[in-house]
Amino acid sequence: MVKRFVNICAICAAFFFASSIALVVLYRFVPVRYTPLMLIRKAEAFREGYSLDIHQEWVNLEQVSPNLICAVIESEDAQFYQHGGFSFEDMFQAYLLNRRCGYIMAGGSTISQQTAKNVFCTPHRTYTRKLFEAYFTVLIELFWGKNRIMEVYLNVVELGNGVFGIEAAAQHLFATSASQLTYTQSEWIANRLPNPRIY
Repeated sequence: MVKRFVNICAICAAFFFASSIALVVLYRFVPVRYTPLMLIRKAEAFREGYSLDIHQEWVNLEQVSPNLICAVIESEDAQFYQHGGFSFEDMFQAYLLNRRCGYIMAGGSTISQQTAKNVFCTPHRTYTRKLFEAYFTVLIELFWGKNRIMEVYLNVVELGNGVFGIEAAAQHLFATSASQLTYTQSEWIANRLPNPRIY
């Protein structure tokens, strides 16, 4: 009985690792059209009695204004192109803050971690989710590289109620394209990132 249970666990673990790696490799080349957060937002809207349309339009990194890329890095992760996916100093500071508060208030996440969370995990603030987030962060750093991580992040990040990705946000907020965003507009968008639906 114990041996059978161990075998089942081993098979499940092998399936999880194989399927997760295959999905990460696939997303290295294929646009990410849906994320868990998009589905959660639609489910939340349905529970509240209305229908939520998801607005997202994929753009390549070359089609995004350098102003926006600089503003996002400055706002979210100044060491993005230097670290290997994690900022342990920021994580430690977040841990101390969470311990003082008695609940998870901050995560100290890098753009790589936020991308892993947005694409592969739910937004729930638990340490279990952080473990999965860390696992997928290692994978995307290994298989995607920095430019692809930035590209996916800018295309899936939530920037309003039903608005995901920088192209949809640029059109929705400024009636322009992601490639034409000014530095002021880019800063304004970057400042929304911590809590876009409230801002």
